[in-house]
Amino acid sequence: MDRMAAMETFVRVVDAGSFSSAAKQLRVGQPAISKTIAQLEKRLGVRLLLRSTHGLKPTEAGRNFYQRARRAIEAADEAELAARGAAASLSGRLRICAPVTFARLHVMPRLALFLAEHPALEVDVLLSDANKDLIGEGIDVALRLGQLADSSFTARRIGQSRRRVIGSPSYFEAMGIPKTPADLAKHRAVVYDQPAGGTTWTFQRGTSEMSVILEGRVRVSAAEGVREGVFAGLGLAIASEWMFAPELKSGAVKVVLEDWQLPPHDLWAVFPGRQPSTKARLFVSYIEKQIADRRRWSIPEAEVQ
Repeated sequence: MDRMAAMETFVRVVDAGSFSSAAKQLRVGQPAISKTIAQLEKRLGVRLLLRSTHGLKPTEAGRNFYQRARRAIEAADEAELAARGAAASLSGRLRICAPVTFARLHVMPRLALFLAEHPALEVDVLLSDANKDLIGEGIDVALRLGQLADSSFTARRIGQSRRRVIGSPSYFEAMGIPKTPADLAKHRAVVYDQPAGGTTWTFQRGTSEMSVILEGRVRVSAAEGVREGVFAGLGLAIASEWMFAPELKSGAVKVVLEDWQLPPHDLWAVFPGRQPSTKARLFVSYIEKQIADRRRWSIPEAEVQ
């Protein structure tokens, strides 16, 4: 039995929560997964997993073995990369989850360079504005926007964007330009109906603070709908610069109330375990580096019209 391969299979089974899910992710038959786990338990002389009609969970020995197995796999990966030095390259499969619009505008265009640096790496990109089950879906890292819910996952903030009041030039020509946040009550809004959006916003300017409630006939559950609604003149939107980065640069949309500040929008990397894989960590570092230069993904303050 290949000891490292057996540890990797066990870790995948625990992360996935079932033999069938692990088999699907590893692209092998379920009998092969069952056989590997049985051989591993026989070799160690302990029961690692408890099976029931509700699924499976690790025993106390299994939990201890899981933590050490993950660290061993991570150490082996890093040892290989260190040995290769300048020729270091990732291999295997990396599963990423990211919001649809953010991925389309800021991840997918940058993926080619990352893959060119790691020609043996395969990447699965799951696109969803809703939070996916990282363990059940076998996801190595999720990029999430806004405030995170409390969880046992490991998370690191890797970027931050300003929020803006944004609309099409034709909309503001027809409806007028708001001079203060209170003026937004006279306007239509395209509301992003997710935790990162909503109708209630607090603006700040110096020591002044003003809360407003947007009136919106259109609510959408995905950022793509917010963008299309703004382009169609359905109303203005309160959104991050990330959501409208190309149009802010081209002038296809316009920013108003520039002297008022809104809470910034955070970008987080969320990992399913305490020990992120080398592939996940290096991918996150790559994305963090790419967006650190604001000129690459957003619009400098001086260019906003």
